[in-house]
Amino acid sequence: MNTPPSALPRSLELAFEPLHKRAFGMAIGVSAGLSAFLATAVVLVRKPEESPNLLLLAEYFYGYTVTWRGAFIALAWGFVAGFAAGWFVAFSRNFVIAASLWLGRSRSELDATRDFLDHI
Repeated sequence: MNTPPSALPRSLELAFEPLHKRAFGMAIGVSAGLSAFLATAVVLVRKPEESPNLLLLAEYFYGYTVTWRGAFIALAWGFVAGFAAGWFVAFSRNFVIAASLWLGRSRSELDATRDFLDHI
């Protein structure tokens, strides 16, 4: 006879808990925005000849230039891009975890009832 599984440890339960999409998006968005802002600020404070070229950001962030105004534009666009990426990553992870748990539970239930007709 199959015995029901005992309760999972709390640490294992936390590993399978869904990520909060909005919170994860905010965290990644703030990090990406601040990184883009700080990269531009460092270039502006240092001599531009010794700093990395950030003009490629203008291809991704509309209105960006290597100026203080551009640093704030990079902050805003970095936040938007990071939020969208973080939200999508959290959504995808939650979906994969839920689908995996559902598939495992379905297989387990099928295995438990496989010999149902043998007992009739």
